[in-house]
Amino acid sequence: MNDALKQKADALPAEPGVYIFKDLAGEPIYVGKAKSLRHRVRSYFADSRPADEKRERMLDVAAELETILVNNEKEAMALENNLIKQFKPRYNVLLRDDKTYPYIKLTLGERFPRVYVTRRLRKDGSVYFGPYFPASLAYRIVDLIHRSFRVPSCNVDLTRTHPRPCLQYYIRRCQGPCAAGLTTEERYQEAIRQVRMLLDGHTSELVRTLHQSMLDASERQDYESAARYRDSVATLEGARERQRMAAAAGEDFDVFGFHREGAQLAVNMFHLRGGRTVDRREFFFEKLEETDLGEIFSSLLKQVYLDQQYLPGEIHVPAGFEDHKVLEEVLSEKRGRPVRIYGPDAGKRRALVELAARNARHSFERRFRVVKPQERDVLDGLADALELPKAPSRIEAFDVSHIQGTNIVASMVVWENGRMKKSDYRKFIVKTVPQNDDFASMREVVGRRYRRLLDEKKRFPDMILIDGGIGQLHAAADALAQLEVINQPLASIAKREEILYVYGREGEPVALDHRSPVLHLIQRIRDEAHRFAVTFHRARRTRSELDSELLSIPGIGKKTAQRLLMHFGSITALGSVTAEELAQVVGRKRAEAISKATAAKH
Repeated sequence: MNDALKQKADALPAEPGVYIFKDLAGEPIYVGKAKSLRHRVRSYFADSRPADEKRERMLDVAAELETILVNNEKEAMALENNLIKQFKPRYNVLLRDDKTYPYIKLTLGERFPRVYVTRRLRKDGSVYFGPYFPASLAYRIVDLIHRSFRVPSCNVDLTRTHPRPCLQYYIRRCQGPCAAGLTTEERYQEAIRQVRMLLDGHTSELVRTLHQSMLDASERQDYESAARYRDSVATLEGARERQRMAAAAGEDFDVFGFHREGAQLAVNMFHLRGGRTVDRREFFFEKLEETDLGEIFSSLLKQVYLDQQYLPGEIHVPAGFEDHKVLEEVLSEKRGRPVRIYGPDAGKRRALVELAARNARHSFERRFRVVKPQERDVLDGLADALELPKAPSRIEAFDVSHIQGTNIVASMVVWENGRMKKSDYRKFIVKTVPQNDDFASMREVVGRRYRRLLDEKKRFPDMILIDGGIGQLHAAADALAQLEVINQPLASIAKREEILYVYGREGEPVALDHRSPVLHLIQRIRDEAHRFAVTFHRARRTRSELDSELLSIPGIGKKTAQRLLMHFGSITALGSVTAEELAQVVGRKRAEAISKATAAKH
């Protein structure tokens, strides 16, 4: 045991604060909070404390102890949560679930603001509304904004004017600010003002505004606009009525259940709003070993709720934990109304706790027993992770292959409706790139592919996938921009890190869990594109070898060369066979010539 750390613990003040154990490299390995730093940290070194394998391992690695004093235990809890999220110490229970709550992002910092569903909050001048659950609610609201106010969700560069708008304008889901003469800045800003009213919850005022706009349009005999305002009013009034009914139906509360086997744990969290279940969230942990269940739920609840905007009145957990009263106080202050945390002995909502536990067992089976998920769930997860406008039914994937810049080729493979569609695969011989330049090669083949689709007036895929990092992604985007193709979903996957980059949101790379079926689908498509490109490159290289070596031998023509390669497999193999073996295929005279030529080169 580290005597220096023990002495440092003895000298700590008996005041609230946060303590951080660090390793030899100065990296935090555990963050904790305490009402009394001296009492809590000294307990780690007490001989009377029961054996704890995890604690012993942590202390073996710990080389440094740092503390931060705060005014009270509530401040310590908030600081502990922030530091755990910042440093992700290896001995803390870390929240790594497959789902985060969606928000609606309004990009007010732009000349023509846009609206998105996103799961990442950034300090970028945008305004965020939410979180929304179920997740489909955020998408339904954004769809309403598209249809009623014609404010888009797109990645089009709106700082410049484009020759023509994308499809969204023609189906009346966008005002077309990307092209000249389709809308005005005043008209667009009026739509943004109405969208802001909707997202701020001022639906009554918005309904009155839209109703007046409908009457004004009708008086002008602009019946198309009047009908659009009428439909928007009907949609908003219907949504408002459903909210009133839900609010009158019952309380808001969250319920947790778990299933644990050894070091692996699955937790289910049910959201009940207005007396009905509106969403379910899953959490998975893989290396918990001897970690106490109370410690797990203490960490879980802090990481879930301390940064959450909306809080329920009740939280039901299947394990008690030491600081739940302090957490209740912090959450109640944050909510402005009481928040109660009920443990397993409270008995209240017992049937729902048991339901959550049963669902947690099924989640455990799917996660750790590798049960094949439903295809629709995977596609919805893909759309969710990459923030696509819809679950894709067709994905086209590209890869470039060469050896030191020679015989540069590329492949395009197609995934459609759950399977690889080999009849639509395409091969490309790179024609305009004289040397090793993956970016220029990708730019060429993507441009050739989609120029042809434009010429033939064929449908574009729901998503284009590029094998590579940000450089390859931007090369493909440049090719599409030259074709004046805008608002096309485009992503890439980096080979080494298996990180996904979405065009237009490169600063927010998507790192999926290595067990995620969504990642497995992307990897399968990427690997098929790579296999097809390498196979084509190998065939081209073989033909190149044939041209450069066999055909240079006097008396050897193309048919003879092909017969030899089919029989022996490669030029290298020919160099190791005898003249007698060759003579069985091409006759003695040619065999001697080939044997002499290949021996000289190999």
